[in-house]
Amino acid sequence: MSGSVSVAGVPGTVRAVAAVDLGATSGRVMIGRVGDDTLTLEEVARFPNGPVERADGWHWDIEALWGHVRTGLVEALKREPAIESVGIDSWAVDYGLLRGGELLAEPFHYRDARTARGVDAVHAAIPFEELYRRNGLQFLPFNTLYQYASDPRVGEAEVSVLIPDLIAERLTGRAVAERTNASTTGLLDVRTGEWDSALAEALGIPASVLPPLVDPGQAIGETSAELGAIPVVAVGSHDTASAIVAVPLSTPNAAYISCGTWGLVGLELAEPIVTDAAREANFTNEGGVDGRVRFLHNVTGLWLLSETVRAWEKEYGAPIDLPLLLASAGAVAPPARLFDANAPELAAPGDMPGRIAALIGADRPGRAGRPMFARIIVESIAAAFARAVRTAGGLAGREVDVIHLVGGGARNALLCQATADRAGVPVLAGPVEATALGNVLVQARALGCFGAAASLEDLRVRVARAFPPVRYTPRGSVVAEPA
Repeated sequence: MSGSVSVAGVPGTVRAVAAVDLGATSGRVMIGRVGDDTLTLEEVARFPNGPVERADGWHWDIEALWGHVRTGLVEALKREPAIESVGIDSWAVDYGLLRGGELLAEPFHYRDARTARGVDAVHAAIPFEELYRRNGLQFLPFNTLYQYASDPRVGEAEVSVLIPDLIAERLTGRAVAERTNASTTGLLDVRTGEWDSALAEALGIPASVLPPLVDPGQAIGETSAELGAIPVVAVGSHDTASAIVAVPLSTPNAAYISCGTWGLVGLELAEPIVTDAAREANFTNEGGVDGRVRFLHNVTGLWLLSETVRAWEKEYGAPIDLPLLLASAGAVAPPARLFDANAPELAAPGDMPGRIAALIGADRPGRAGRPMFARIIVESIAAAFARAVRTAGGLAGREVDVIHLVGGGARNALLCQATADRAGVPVLAGPVEATALGNVLVQARALGCFGAAASLEDLRVRVARAFPPVRYTPRGSVVAEPA
């Protein structure tokens, strides 16, 4: 959208910010332009990301990632010299250990198998039931506190910073922890939103490595003079927290799915739910922008499809046209058997088709069998989404009447329709770039674009107006469920 606009009382003004949005499979730098009647994104740079295998396990190539971010920001400033701030978001839980401003080693990837040692060590010291009462987090073996417990270097560090905060530290020289992402570490008190230093010490984690907390909208510092001394503003630095800012929730009982590598399925609440039932259902209470609670369950998302496609491309030495594959998948009959999208056998990289075939008791698919195999994957993800939505509603005492699906999965019409069919409620798909939009909107609000009193609901109205969602209506009952 565009037109004659008024920003902060100045007619005809459109203001610009830069959003650095880092995902587990790719990253991007985008220019966001915001005004009363304008909300646009311009992609400046997109670059690959993913695990790299070293002698001691799976890591992130943080130097390559930092190089892409810096190059993208330089290009963004060339295109739009009026950029007023920068915001950074990324995936959760992974961290860099700093001493004297230098990394002690490459950050580990959350899928590295070493975290199993940390789980045993943590639960031997603090039972999971007590952990849940204190941090409100679902059990995921790669949550940061488990990673810390398996990482002897933590004691050598002066400070530990999560990935978006590590990029911010590179830009500003200041090490902080943005609160929404800090909530995924397992070391933040679910009630107070502050570090639980006593818990850290009980687990042998030096509380001194936990940096000062900041909230979305706070200034972290400024970029170097080389980049123009531009303010770096904290946003919902956990990418899901930023994405939920841009979910145009249409009813009080709406659920959301932020769908990319993972599917984050849940509700936005005012208070956490840390009941035994929530713990047993493995639901998490993570921090959201403006103190909201993201009550959700992690479902393995499009990772299953992307890893399958990657394996096929490697096996046959030829690229696969994913839209064409999905169109062919939509033309075959619904599968009679599905698999559990969250099966632990599917967590690590490598030979996804073989592992899925083993779960459903089938042979590895040949070329002709790819559409049906892709359909099985999509329907299995959708079934897991639908179960998580029903469970969330039951735990919160809400009757979910619509699901908003945002992120890359909103492009996947087969997945959106399958989710509507299996959940029995409409799915409203989009925006695709919800994370970058949420990043941009929090920065714009901090700059005063919408007035000091602008609420999340006010921001979401702008999103719905600029990016009308696509509606998928349920088509009736489906039968197949995971074995």
